[in-house]
Amino acid sequence: MRKLFPAITLLFAFLCPSLSFSAVDKKTAADIDRETEKIAAEMVKIRRLIHMDPQLPGREQETAKIVAARLAALGFEVKTGVARGGIVGLLRGAQPGPIVALRADMDAVPIQELADVPFRSVNGGVMHAHGHDIHVAVALGSAYVLNALRDRMKGGVKFIFQPGPDPASEDPESGAAQMIREGVLENPPVAVIFGFHVWPDTLGQVFSSPGSILAASDSFEILVKGRSAQASHPQDGVDAIVLAAQIVNALQSIISRTIEPTDPALLTIGRIEGGTQSDLLADRVRLTGIFRTLNDTTRRKIQRLMEAAVKGTTQAFGGDYSLAFKQSIPAVSNHPELYASMLPVLNSVLSDRPLQRLAPQMMADDFSFYGRKIPSLFFLLGVRNPRLSTAPLESPYFNPDERSIAIGIKIISQIILDCLEQQSRLADSSQIVK
Repeated sequence: MRKLFPAITLLFAFLCPSLSFSAVDKKTAADIDRETEKIAAEMVKIRRLIHMDPQLPGREQETAKIVAARLAALGFEVKTGVARGGIVGLLRGAQPGPIVALRADMDAVPIQELADVPFRSVNGGVMHAHGHDIHVAVALGSAYVLNALRDRMKGGVKFIFQPGPDPASEDPESGAAQMIREGVLENPPVAVIFGFHVWPDTLGQVFSSPGSILAASDSFEILVKGRSAQASHPQDGVDAIVLAAQIVNALQSIISRTIEPTDPALLTIGRIEGGTQSDLLADRVRLTGIFRTLNDTTRRKIQRLMEAAVKGTTQAFGGDYSLAFKQSIPAVSNHPELYASMLPVLNSVLSDRPLQRLAPQMMADDFSFYGRKIPSLFFLLGVRNPRLSTAPLESPYFNPDERSIAIGIKIISQIILDCLEQQSRLADSSQIVK
């Protein structure tokens, strides 16, 4: 049976302060550069193909077909249909060792693209405004490069191409949570996982930090229940719209008056629906929104205070309510020892622009689910070229510099090879299991 290093071996290495990672040798780095240049133009073509045909979460079948075909052509072990539409490609190195993973998300968002590019989305109202097309191209390119260098790989790599949550579901589950539930981190077990996201900042600049870097996100729905009456006789009813207005103010006060100013948190009501006609008091109002935090203590506190605020407001005016917390995504938190181990590698490959410490951001990413299971490292990759666009993420004008694809490939390929190489040096025969 094939020899594998257990995940605990790799984790042990990270927890030993005397051990650290160093950048791969100069020859390997040069080989990565050479292999990247070979396939860079092809990865740009693939990115544009995916960009022109974006698919919403739960509908990424066409993108998945492109990915699966490319991985199969490389000779990877390919699993399709994971978590409905996800793809997993396994590259085994020439020598035994641990398995590390790379996650790339594939879904687009419901935005009408307005960027003036020849490969603009042909799917009305759908766009890769999050840059997930770049993610796919970088992951595929890394698969090509690492496959070309597999003879010096000690271990293997799982390439995880992840779908978004299925919006048709009453309670859509995170794509990452689904893939984990379906065993993406097992058979063979994954010791460490890497992930990244494009970022509208200087091209090629990388941002990361140890600990929490992206927020936890909780969505909620509040149904305010009043009693309808004619507007001319308001005393006969309970106006759900007035109650909803009071609730909105009360919820905003939670953030401004009960949370430490140095503890970042936000709460947003994104949608309000209610009322049937102008001369009737509304008997139902639905509010939906999100709140975001960086730690579980604050997260639980906000949930408690929201319940109390909604209950107190509605009951004070004779109404009623229901409050449901729907989808929850934990904060993305980099494993401190893994971050410290990979820092020399990142600074080596980014020699002209060393890694920048990232202040915690209030955006969310379900990559966090992987980090709850195994050591993980996540970074942001700058893709902005002011001559092309300065638009932020989720803008209809978002237009990342495609040179970021080659940069991302080099970074990913080097940190993965370095991770495998350094771990193999730490392992001895007693740490290998059959």
